[in-house]
Amino acid sequence: MKKPFSPPREVHVQVTHSMPPQKIEIFKAMEDWAENNLLVHLKPVEKCWQPQDFLPDPASDGFYDQVKELRERAREIPDDYFVVLVGDMITEEALPTYQTMLNTLDGVRDETGASPTSWAIWTRAWTAEENRHGDLLNKYLYLSGRVDMKQIEKTIQYLIGSGMDPRTENNPYLGFIYTSFQERATFISHGNTARLAREHGDLKLAQICGTIASDEKRHETAYTKIVEKLFEIDPDGTVLAFADMMRKKISMPAHLMYDGRDDNLFDHFSAVAQRLGVYTARDYADILEHLVGRWKVENLTVYQQKGRKLKTTSVDCLQESED
Repeated sequence: MKKPFSPPREVHVQVTHSMPPQKIEIFKAMEDWAENNLLVHLKPVEKCWQPQDFLPDPASDGFYDQVKELRERAREIPDDYFVVLVGDMITEEALPTYQTMLNTLDGVRDETGASPTSWAIWTRAWTAEENRHGDLLNKYLYLSGRVDMKQIEKTIQYLIGSGMDPRTENNPYLGFIYTSFQERATFISHGNTARLAREHGDLKLAQICGTIASDEKRHETAYTKIVEKLFEIDPDGTVLAFADMMRKKISMPAHLMYDGRDDNLFDHFSAVAQRLGVYTARDYADILEHLVGRWKVENLTVYQQKGRKLKTTSVDCLQESED
């Protein structure tokens, strides 16, 4: 019998603090680099969009008419599209888990909750930007009248309570490879929901999903730059980490999704996303291929025998994903 607050399925054997302690110095030495190369991918709050920019204005006289128009547009969209949109929203709403995950990483975590380090500033500000995504999709779905909001809210609570199992081992090498992959995956997913909304005639919803996708693309750029820098500083260690994550396979952030009834809820959501072309096995392989090219993994010169062996493994994993 499932215990209260436990995930819907068993997680992998937990490995912690796999990065050699001396490598923490690499991330301390990257502080200035992070300030100049990472924080530039954040937008000032006053220049950021907010959910209210895309939603009916509750303070306006035309609020009810605006909601009516939103609901009329939503009525024309198929149910299976809303399955995917709800899954995307639930994933975004589990943001507390993702900030927690980043703050497990040795050498870059926010040690105080308000640390002035570049790494900590990035994590807090990235979280603040991401927070708008779930807010916007949640409010849109509430107004649409197409979904069971209480069941969705329960699912969000279950998911945050279950956490996630990215198998990153408190290791920032593994962690930033994971986030590089995931930001590109969410960029693709939201981009495809934007495309489908447009095909179904809801240009406002297409704008919502496309705007979120644009944020994810910017965040992907930041995370891939971190790993690119690690390949420059420590190619052996980074290629080992890349091969490790490829061998373990990248799990999706909401893989422990549960609604109180369906232990396989995430698999069912993923099957609909696959069928609609929102996020597919082909996308997974394409992301790996993109990252191998982006980081020039095939062109790396490594000097440790073990590293040289696992450089090949990284490319082998890519080839296996295409089979």
